[in-house]
Amino acid sequence: MFMCIGLILFCCTQTLLHHSHLYHEATHSSANWFKFPSVEVDLPALMAQKDEVVSDLTKGIEGLFKKNKVNYVKGYGKFFSPSEITVDTIDGGETVVKGKSIIIATGSDVKGLPGITIDEERIVSSTGALALKEIPKKLVVIGAGYIGLEMGSVWGRLGSEVTVVEFAPDIVPSMDGEVRRQFQRTLEKQKMKFMLKTKVVSVDSSGDGVKLTLEPAAGGDQTVLEADVVLVSAGRTPFTAGLQLDKIGVETDKIGRILVNGRFATTVPGVYAIGDVIPGPMLAHKAMKDGVACVECIAGKEGHLDYDMCPAVVYTHPEVASVGKTEEQVKALGVSYRVGKFPFMANGRAKAISDAEGLVKILVEKETDKILGAHIMASNAGELIHEVMLGGSSEDLARKWHAHPTMIEAVKEAAIATYDKPMHI
Repeated sequence: MFMCIGLILFCCTQTLLHHSHLYHEATHSSANWFKFPSVEVDLPALMAQKDEVVSDLTKGIEGLFKKNKVNYVKGYGKFFSPSEITVDTIDGGETVVKGKSIIIATGSDVKGLPGITIDEERIVSSTGALALKEIPKKLVVIGAGYIGLEMGSVWGRLGSEVTVVEFAPDIVPSMDGEVRRQFQRTLEKQKMKFMLKTKVVSVDSSGDGVKLTLEPAAGGDQTVLEADVVLVSAGRTPFTAGLQLDKIGVETDKIGRILVNGRFATTVPGVYAIGDVIPGPMLAHKAMKDGVACVECIAGKEGHLDYDMCPAVVYTHPEVASVGKTEEQVKALGVSYRVGKFPFMANGRAKAISDAEGLVKILVEKETDKILGAHIMASNAGELIHEVMLGGSSEDLARKWHAHPTMIEAVKEAAIATYDKPMHI
């Protein structure tokens, strides 16, 4: 089995997101009530904390391997045959690992852009953005997706002037349109700048700074944008280079994803694939669920997954979490539907803690009241979204007990709003 422990990188990102938010709170909203003599960023200490988290989690995974008698071979593997993996180990040796069943779980890599060379110093990927040695005065993010907005938020909170350049007309194109527009307005209030419908023609790092040559996506006059650091965050691509998939006959699609059937089996008997290397959302929790279902299938059981129930979260502040269909997708399906919405400005807990930015939006099928999709923008949306994932109807959701005062009461109110008026608005 190929193992990818890139899941740890998500926790690494969370460390910077959390602590940069604490700094921002101390220097902004909390400063309205508390007087601090001085609040400064100790970047080396912050990065050391991030590294400690990575180290602890890595040791934890290695401990689980040992506890469960998993043979952990560190190195770069490639197929020798459908049942044999040749591994160039990190100590310079070579070994062969054999298995009746092999699962490819090598994850994904940064999607590059033509003419832009990532050096992880001034032109960085998400990996380099997690290890900057100083806070850039000006940071340009290429790509307004999940990772770009999260990394932009981190450095924006710490003091960078952040500009996001996006070829598409909208940020996070997969997000519900109404929520997306409110989300963008919120990020703009946090001083994040957006240049949408804009193409990056070239990036020049030969001087002291970095110069980006831009032009409108539809064509037009070119302009130059200067930065100290450029983050390339234009998406991710399956990491399968060097695995020698063609040698054993594993088929991929035109963008390099491994083709699998409903049981995660590739076109080669005994070889399976999960996570970012196969079609579907490139999310850590999706990969983990894939892994469990795949092993169940190998064991002769059923490993069913419903990807419509897979949540997605942008870990900015506020967070944006979604599950199921957007309103645009529901309209495209031609389904008669109702919408229930509730703003956090009307939620007692959110007002009490001065964190009332955002809303809950729930879409239900008009005839059956079945929940088709839910979208939450709130400080802890990634936690709140899971209540909606239980399925069933909006009335079922509305009739559940909800403690007061809590943020999750907004979910109840939005559920009520799909068939009646919310109680507190």
